[in-house]
Amino acid sequence: MSQPMRLGLVYAALFIGTGASSPYIPVWFAHRGLSGAEIGLILSAPMLARAVTAPAIAMWADSFRLRRTPLILMALAAALAYGLLAAPFGLAWWFGVWFVASTLISTMAPLTDVVVFRRAGQDGFNYGFPRGIGSVAYIIANVAVGALLARYSPELVLVWITGAAILAAGAARGLLPPDTVREGGGSSRLSERLAGLGDLVRDRHFMLAVVSVGLIQSAHAFYYSFSALTWKQQGLPESMTGVLWGLGVGVEVAFMWFMEPWRRRIGPRNLLMLGGLAALVRWSVLAFSPPLWAVLPLQVLHTFTFSATFLASLQLVERLSTPANASAAQTLNSALSGGFLMGIATIGSGWLYDHVGAKGYLAMAAMSALGILGALRLYGVKRLDA
Repeated sequence: MSQPMRLGLVYAALFIGTGASSPYIPVWFAHRGLSGAEIGLILSAPMLARAVTAPAIAMWADSFRLRRTPLILMALAAALAYGLLAAPFGLAWWFGVWFVASTLISTMAPLTDVVVFRRAGQDGFNYGFPRGIGSVAYIIANVAVGALLARYSPELVLVWITGAAILAAGAARGLLPPDTVREGGGSSRLSERLAGLGDLVRDRHFMLAVVSVGLIQSAHAFYYSFSALTWKQQGLPESMTGVLWGLGVGVEVAFMWFMEPWRRRIGPRNLLMLGGLAALVRWSVLAFSPPLWAVLPLQVLHTFTFSATFLASLQLVERLSTPANASAAQTLNSALSGGFLMGIATIGSGWLYDHVGAKGYLAMAAMSALGILGALRLYGVKRLDA
């Protein structure tokens, strides 16, 4: 089996679980009798804490000799935590156990990115190919678990994600290459890892890059949370929601698989700028509840608002970090994009939807504009000129 395919199967094993947990774990919690407010509390807590938990886990991960070892342990621990959710001990128990499971699984993706992105550069293959396989697995889980829930109990969700975490542990052990954290092997001291993290936080160019990316990516919060409801309010058929979401993820996969030469040619700063400009257009237009014929091309912009921004972030972070703090750099990037900033934007989106409906997208457009301003400043960073 080729290296890109092996790495793609690692992503598939990881995303076959998150593709079920992201949309359907609220169904499981509701089945256990929790209210919407209680479910929101449980789900938002790991995102809000990720700015702290992700770098801490990254420093722990860099204490091992091989990059795959902590991924194996994290997947097994997440599987155990998912299993413990089955215990009927109530809100506090579920809050704590889900916090552990979600924190571990969400941090596995950026740690895997460190391995795969570096391998892509060394071995000359398209990083987007294995990552795209993971996105396909995510869609498969969305569809398959949704179909199964139409016939079976929501308890199926817990069984699925527990099995997926075990599968991810096996994939990390059997399919990830034995890449070392440090060149030449060996493990680093805690003082070295703390120094590496401190260097990143004090690096104004690195922080400018990850905050700019985080603003553009977190501007998806209103779309992720309330697009289905706003489309329903404006009279679009409910059956179109799945089609529109599928179109967005479909173009994401196509971009990762087939646009690699173009992506390398234009560079990460131009890619990030395209992502920000596309986000500004997409959210500004959606704020005015356009008809279906206009929503379709806006969904195609997902290839820039998400995919281009995501791939730009990987390149920027790699160039602005060193092999010694690469794990911390990618997890900090993820912590802002899908963690703290996303959590704040998600909470704010709920208030916006209640008070202004689809006009809440205008706040997402404003976030995108701030991200664009940050992206513009990156053009003056000489370290990114190479």
